[in-house]
Amino acid sequence: MSRAVDTGTDQLLCAVADHVATVSFNRPEKRNALGDVVTPALREILLVLEADPDVRAIILTGVGKSFCAGGDVKGMAGGSPDDRTIDDRIRALQHRQQTLTLRLYELAKPTIAALPGAAAGAGMSIALACDIRIGATSAFYASGFAAIGLSGDYGGSWQLTQIVGPAKAKEIYFTGRRVYAEEALALGLLNEVVADEDLATRAAELAKQIASGPPLALRYMKQNINRATQADFRTCLDWEADRLVRVAQTQDHKEAVRAFIEKRPPVFKGA
Repeated sequence: MSRAVDTGTDQLLCAVADHVATVSFNRPEKRNALGDVVTPALREILLVLEADPDVRAIILTGVGKSFCAGGDVKGMAGGSPDDRTIDDRIRALQHRQQTLTLRLYELAKPTIAALPGAAAGAGMSIALACDIRIGATSAFYASGFAAIGLSGDYGGSWQLTQIVGPAKAKEIYFTGRRVYAEEALALGLLNEVVADEDLATRAAELAKQIASGPPLALRYMKQNINRATQADFRTCLDWEADRLVRVAQTQDHKEAVRAFIEKRPPVFKGA
C-alpha cells in the first residue's frame, strides 16, 4: 500500500511504500526548476521524512523528462528590488544551502537521486548531495552557472570535486558543458545507467533493498563515509569504533545474528 504525504504544494509530490519515500519535483513545464514554492517545500519534506519511522530510504526524482533544471532563470529577471545588504544576502543564501543540500547530505537515512533527464545548476548540486545516483540513458549533468554569469551554489563545486577531482571539476564548471549518462557513469557521478523506461522501477528496487537493511547501522555507515571525505585516518578509525560499539548494543544486531544462525532473512525494526 502506498500512502501520499502532503508537501503543501502540487509542485512537489511525495508517497511512501515499502519503507521508501519517493519525492518528485513536479514542474515538468519548467523542467522541474526550483522556485519560491517548491524549494521551501523540499526543505520541509526532508525534515518530515527524516522524523518518520516508517521511512527508511528516500528517492528524489522529477516528473517528466528532467530531474531539476536548477534556478528558474526567467524568474531571475523579474521581481521587486532587493534592498538587503550584501552581508544579509550572503547569510540568507548560506542558510538556504544549509537547510537543503547540507541537510540532504547529512540526512540520517539513505538517499537515491533518480535522474530521468537534466540535473542542471542547483539541480546538479541537489543530485550530487544524495548518497546514490541512478540515471536514465537520457540523463545528463550541466553546471550551467557560467552561462548566466554566476559562480555556483548549493555545494555543487565541493561535491563534484570530491567525486571527480579538481581539474575535471573546473573543466565542467568553466565550460558548462553537458556530462551525459555514460561519461557520468565513468566519472562516478552516476552509480548506474538504465533505460529511460526502467528508471523508476530500478530506483524503487534499489531503495527497497536498502530499506530492508538495519536503519541504525546504515545511518552510522553514512556518517562514517561522509566523515572519510573530511577527516584523517586516525579520526575515522576512532569514529568507526564508537559507532560500531554503539550499534552492537541494538536489537537489530541481535536479530541479525539470530537470523544468520537460523539461516533466514533478518527482520530489522530500527531499534
